[in-house]
Amino acid sequence: MDLLFTSSFPASCQNSSNLTALCPDNQTANSTPPALVNPPGFGMSYFTMTLGALSNLTALAILAHSYASFRRRAKVPFLLLASALLFSDLAGHVITGSLALHLHLGRLKHHEAAVVAEPPQVYCKLFGGCMVFFGLCPLLLGSAMAVERCIGITQPLLHPAVVTMTRVRLTVLVITFTALTLAGLPLINVGNYKAQFPGTWCFLPVNGPLSIADASLALAFSTLGLITLTVSVVSNTVSGLKLLQARFKDRCVKSSVTRRHGSFSSSSLRSLDVEMMTQLAAITVVSCLCWSPFLIYILISVSRFYEGIRRPRRQCEKLLLLALRLASWNQIMDPWVYILLRRAVLRRLLQLLQPERVGLTQSSSYRDSHRKQISLH
Repeated sequence: MDLLFTSSFPASCQNSSNLTALCPDNQTANSTPPALVNPPGFGMSYFTMTLGALSNLTALAILAHSYASFRRRAKVPFLLLASALLFSDLAGHVITGSLALHLHLGRLKHHEAAVVAEPPQVYCKLFGGCMVFFGLCPLLLGSAMAVERCIGITQPLLHPAVVTMTRVRLTVLVITFTALTLAGLPLINVGNYKAQFPGTWCFLPVNGPLSIADASLALAFSTLGLITLTVSVVSNTVSGLKLLQARFKDRCVKSSVTRRHGSFSSSSLRSLDVEMMTQLAAITVVSCLCWSPFLIYILISVSRFYEGIRRPRRQCEKLLLLALRLASWNQIMDPWVYILLRRAVLRRLLQLLQPERVGLTQSSSYRDSHRKQISLH
C-alpha cells in the first residue's frame, strides 16, 4: 500500500456547528476556492518506492536461504508465513504504488486545466480493491505468525502435530480468500470505492455521508485490522514470558551432566526461538505504530457519522491522508526486520557489546569439543 506519491493542496472547509477535537475547523465556507495541485517533487517518492521493492526482494532472498538451511526444523512454518508476508508487502508496494503514480501523473498533466477530472470508476474500484486486499493480508499474516510461534514456544511437543505444512498453506489460502472477499464486495455493488483527497488514491468512503454498506465495510476493515494487531500483541507477550521463564529455569540448573548431554540441542532450539521472537516483536511494534492511526481513524470517523456529528470535511481528509502515509511505511519497514534481526547480525552485535563474554563462551565450547575427542580416542 505504497501511497507516498500522494500530495495535498490547500482547500477550503465547510463551516460546521459541531466541531470535534479530531478535525478542527480553521477555514470558513466563504474562503477562496481550492487551488490546483502544484507540481510535486518525485525524488523522495521514487526513492521510497525503489527502497521498498529492493528491501522486500532482499528479505525474500534471505528467507529463501534460511529455508534451505532449516528444511527439517520447526522454523519452516514460520518461514513460509514470513515469505507470504514479504511477498504480499512487495506486491502491494509495487501495484498500489504504480496505480497511485498513474493518477499522480494524470493530475500533473492537467495541472494547467481549469478542472481536474476524477479517476474513472472502474479504475477506482480496482485501486480501492488493491488497497483493501494488500492492507489486510500483511495484518492477517502477522497475526498468524504470532499464533504459530506462541504454539511452538508454549506447547513444543504439540506444535509438530498441530502446525503442519498443509495447515500452514491452508491458513495462507484462508487469509487470502478473506482479504479478497472483503476487497471484492464493492466490485459486485456491495458498497463502493471512492477517490480520496487529493484525488491520487481510492478507498472505502469514511468521511461525509455514508451508506449502510459503505459504513459496514469500513467498520469491518478497521475492526478486523485492530483484532489482528491485538492477537499479535497478546500472542507475542505470552511467548516472550514463556521464553523468560525457560531462561530462568536454565539458570537454576547446575548439573554439569545435564548441560553436557542436553545443552547443545536446547540452546540451538532456544536461539531459533529467540531469533523468531525478536523478529515477531519488531514486526508487531512496526505494525502497531504504522497501522493503528489509520485503523482507529476509520473506526472513529464512521462511529461519529452514525452519532450524527458533523465535521469539517477537508481537514478530516488531510488527517486520513496523513494516517495512510504512515501505514504505507509498514511495507518498507517489515523487510528490514528480517535483514537486520538475523542470528548472524545479532551475534555480531553481541560480540561488539560483550566481547569478553563471547570469547569465554567460545573457549568453553572449544574445551567441551576437545574433551569429547579425548573420550572417543
